[in-house]
Amino acid sequence: MKRTPIALLLLTLAFGANAQDIEAGKKKATEVCAACHGPDGNSATADFPKLAGQHHDYLAKSLRDYKSGARKDPVMNGFAAPLTAQEIANLTAYFASQRGLQTRY
Repeated sequence: MKRTPIALLLLTLAFGANAQDIEAGKKKATEVCAACHGPDGNSATADFPKLAGQHHDYLAKSLRDYKSGARKDPVMNGFAAPLTAQEIANLTAYFASQRGLQTRY
């Protein structure tokens, strides 16, 4: 029996885990996030942050913090609580890929 080197196995797990699916993120965003943040993450009101164009790692950390309770907001804590790691990866990939937030230097 041929053995797979442990380093190759670890790399496969690291890069294969949470592969982002933008279409799945779009579907979840439409179902869960659109009412407040807009279907593409461009909120129509200043009451809700614009998510479009944000960095995916910032969005992912925010969702994980809402999920864990480290970041407090009764509405967002409730929406984030049932999200899986894969759903968070998909949502953040979708919102990060949308045109919206632009920073000028």
